[in-house]
Amino acid sequence: MSAKKETLGKTVGIVVAVCLACSIVVSGAAVGLRSLQNTNAALDKQSNILKAAGLAGEAVSKADIAKIYDERVEEKFVNLDTGEYVANPAEGTGKPYDMYGKVSKDPSTSVQVEGAPAGFNRRANVANVYHIKDEQGAVSRIILPVHGSGLWDLMYGLLAIDSDGKTVRELIYYQHKETPGLGGEIQNPAWQEKWDGIKLYKDGEVAVQVKKGVKPGDEYAVDALSGATLTSNGVQNTLVYWMSDNGFGPYLKNQSWKS
Repeated sequence: MSAKKETLGKTVGIVVAVCLACSIVVSGAAVGLRSLQNTNAALDKQSNILKAAGLAGEAVSKADIAKIYDERVEEKFVNLDTGEYVANPAEGTGKPYDMYGKVSKDPSTSVQVEGAPAGFNRRANVANVYHIKDEQGAVSRIILPVHGSGLWDLMYGLLAIDSDGKTVRELIYYQHKETPGLGGEIQNPAWQEKWDGIKLYKDGEVAVQVKKGVKPGDEYAVDALSGATLTSNGVQNTLVYWMSDNGFGPYLKNQSWKS
């Protein structure tokens, strides 16, 4: 009887020891890879911004991406209520500011979105924006982060606007869960190209539309995605919200990048 107990005890001890050793290895790997993960995440963000800026073709390597980003992109921070630039809210933390992170859930750093017109309930008080500089150092484009609900979940994108503050150059979606071949066509280059030259405002009001049967020459509308009505409506609702006074409207009216 005692031999059986001793054998069982040894077995349990070995199992516990193996589990403990495995947990230490996994934890160590996670810590060791964290720096690499953060680097890759930053590189992916820079790559998407360069794509929206129309500069992706110049970057053929990771080093190119970082170099062009440093030379041509300036990150700024905007108080969405006033449209004015503010200091980096994450200054001194050692981490990049993330308008989609904890700040968007904390009542002290975000506001409630009444009615959730774009499919989310809160938005951060301060948003990241990106100035794209030409070779002379003047701002040629403004990149605005936008997000809103599609069919299945939130869709995250980057809207590139001319320095006039009202003409679209690119609408790039980089994260979504839309159905491949249907709503997933928001990433189709052929559909993305339709946004070049689209106007956001008419007589001071948000006028951009995503709809079926767009007439040739209509500079305020883009054809809806075939078979993806809810995704198309999501894009429409996203742009209407973020271009209004609830989002980047005050900032685009101020055109502070020209001063």
